[in-house]
Amino acid sequence: MKGTYIGELEELVLLTVGVLYNDAYGVAVMDEIEKQTGRSLNISAVHAVLKRLEEKGLVNSQMSDPTNERGGRRKRIFTLTAAGRKALADANELRNQLYNQIPKVSLQFQA
Repeated sequence: MKGTYIGELEELVLLTVGVLYNDAYGVAVMDEIEKQTGRSLNISAVHAVLKRLEEKGLVNSQMSDPTNERGGRRKRIFTLTAAGRKALADANELRNQLYNQIPKVSLQFQA
């Protein structure tokens, strides 16, 4: 298993895999990210990140049954692993810990 550090895009894709649960395949992940964030990604970038996450042991994948809407082709469905859930929890905890250390005065903006 490669290192467990995840970058911002990896975290976003990992979160989306969790959101989509048993329907997390490349195009669905790409569409959900755009829907949730307004951020447009190309499918090659999404597939590259999913592959990287799988190499790191943060997601697993398996082929679905063939579907009529895909002309009988199967989809590669991704799911979070225990390590993936831990990576998300750790990233969330670190962000919250750092945010909570910001002095209130530095969050007061004057126009």
